[in-house]
Amino acid sequence: MEKNMQLKRNVNRNYLYILLQNIDFTRGIWMIYLAGKGMSLTQLGLLETIFHMASFTMEVPTGAVADIFGRRTSRILGRITSLISVIILLSSNSFWMFALSFVFTALSYNLESGAGDALIYDSLKEIGEEEQFMKVNGNKELFYQAASTISFLFGGFLAARSYAVAFALTILFGAAAIIQSFTFREPSIGTVHEAKSGENVFIKQIKDSLKEIIKNPKIATLIIFTQSILAFCTCIFYYLQNYLKADGYNEAVIGTIYAVSSLAAALTATQVHKIEKKVKEQGILIIIPIITIACIWGIAFSQHHYILFIIMMLTESIIFVAVSDYINKMIPSENRATILSFASMVFSFFMITLFPLVGIIGDRYSLSFAFVCLAAVGSILVILNSIFLLMKGNKQ
Repeated sequence: MEKNMQLKRNVNRNYLYILLQNIDFTRGIWMIYLAGKGMSLTQLGLLETIFHMASFTMEVPTGAVADIFGRRTSRILGRITSLISVIILLSSNSFWMFALSFVFTALSYNLESGAGDALIYDSLKEIGEEEQFMKVNGNKELFYQAASTISFLFGGFLAARSYAVAFALTILFGAAAIIQSFTFREPSIGTVHEAKSGENVFIKQIKDSLKEIIKNPKIATLIIFTQSILAFCTCIFYYLQNYLKADGYNEAVIGTIYAVSSLAAALTATQVHKIEKKVKEQGILIIIPIITIACIWGIAFSQHHYILFIIMMLTESIIFVAVSDYINKMIPSENRATILSFASMVFSFFMITLFPLVGIIGDRYSLSFAFVCLAAVGSILVILNSIFLLMKGNKQ
């Protein structure tokens, strides 16, 4: 009974952890900060590529670490490496030191990406409440977006006065997140037993997880399509900082726009479980991506690009919360963190390709044209996905 109470408390502890983890006053201004340090759009694209190449390489091994050694352990290591990355970024002035910071950021992202959801889903599963995960995940997104709202709003105002203060406060909240990460109780289910004699436990974990994906192709389909959409949104999210700056907006106004987008996404996230009941899975996977890509077209052509950006962030939140629930329901507990890490690896693959291309096109032509290119590619993917899902629905 006591253990069940501890596992139930993991949910509320996770909300506080998500808040502390994501209060980062550099999130909305790091591209402007690095541009001020002399980095071109192409170099910024390369730095993000380095991040995703490191993430792509380390994602699945760190997912296996979470499944084998514990999700709590993975989280603690993730917060420590995140703190190191911020310190390096603040104290550096060269491209290669910035690149080192991005490698540590990737490692922190990897250590958290599979472990966080696996820890909470299996905590709920062990006490028989896994059906509450979509609602819990929506509430988690509320705290994530609340942290983002605080970060963007105050980060923009701080940066307009002193980047050093923005970084120092980020380091302070990072240290608090490390302390909070020690408070979780590890669920018993999902523990990986030792591999057979002569077989490496990491290799076995990865093989078993791949078998689960092959056995259920729907997992791979959901991962590939949704991570591609999230990659498009992420490209817009970061490059829009420079786009708005060139359009005459200062850091404080940019921070406010990003804060409003996070607040809108936060309020929407708590209602995803209700939205999903009305439009069902097919509606989430067809209608929401269409709205998302339409917003990217609007950002490229409309003078009211910031309004369409806010709507795009809202739809991204819906996709993230809903699809996370769909995927978790299909994954065995002992492979959960590893398979969720496969999803993050796919995201990194798309970012390795897309992000530097947007930077190069932005340097040679304009960011507006780069956004048009993103919207065009995204439209093709959304049309193909809609046809596939509609044909599948008709057959059923």
